[in-house]
Amino acid sequence: MIRIQRAGDRYPGGDPEAGVETRHALSFGPYYDPDNLRFGPLLAVNEERLAPGAGFDEHPHSHTEIVTWVVEGELTHRDTTGHETVVRPGDLQHLSAAAGVRHVERNAGDAPLAFVQMWLAPRETGGEPSYTLVRGLAGRYELPAADAVLHVHRLAPGEEAGLPRARTLYVHVTRGTVALAGEELASGDAARVTDAAGLTLGATAAAEALVWESGA
Repeated sequence: MIRIQRAGDRYPGGDPEAGVETRHALSFGPYYDPDNLRFGPLLAVNEERLAPGAGFDEHPHSHTEIVTWVVEGELTHRDTTGHETVVRPGDLQHLSAAAGVRHVERNAGDAPLAFVQMWLAPRETGGEPSYTLVRGLAGRYELPAADAVLHVHRLAPGEEAGLPRARTLYVHVTRGTVALAGEELASGDAARVTDAAGLTLGATAAAEALVWESGA
């Protein structure tokens, strides 16, 4: 089964007057839909746009695996475990909140910042927080704490990529246009696939897509 969510169907959030624009794919904050609480291990898939100087002041997280993918601009991150980094396009940031951590996220640059932040439920709660930054990720990132794998596909026009057989697949297009099972997905569109097998992602224009795989 495949369910398509168009970019325009996402719930708007953030604080536009403060330079923060958010689009939520799943129930988040004041947006509550009992039929849209999570998908597989994914608890949130938020598209964030921050104007220069805008950001999120220090705030807490716990019992959540937080994966951030920058699409354009630079994200400055600082957390209470002592990490202070700048995350750029192509870099993957993974903050395991465990029993509790606080962090700051800000656009400290002069250009607009766009990123996708994805929250996943851990299989076990508690423990010590940890931080991982992968520069120039190509291919895949394994997240066993949530029984999930992130695949990054960058496709030239006409190029195809096979998708893995999985209990759930979540496909999010960050740029360009792709075809999936007869549907065309543009930037910001997403597909939720249950019991996937034999699917192919094809680029109809140069594209980048994030694909979460969970369950064999």
